Amino acid sequence: MSQPGRFRIPSRNRAYEQHLHPAVRSARRVERILLSLMAEIQGGGSTVRIRQVFERPREIFRLEIESPEWGYQRTTLLDRDTLEELLAQDGVRERIEIAG
Repeated sequence: MSQPGRFRIPSRNRAYEQHLHPAVRSARRVERILLSLMAEIQGGGSTVRIRQVFERPREIFRLEIESPEWGYQRTTLLDRDTLEELLAQDGVRERIEIAG
């Protein structure tokens, strides 16, 4: 039994996505992550670094966004195709430092 005064409001987006095919859900999630990364990178005021962490069985890259004035660091792992899609956007490639 739930406690009085506490009401759980489900996310309508999540309720809708539960009925989608897993491949479609995954593609939508990747799209939301890329949009978030692009907005954060293009927003300025932060350092962005990319480093390859795995080569096999498939290439995986670590994307680090650091904003010292906010005391904030975001780390995201991306595969080669997703990274290339991110770098193809205007204003993103110029702000990224690629580490060896």
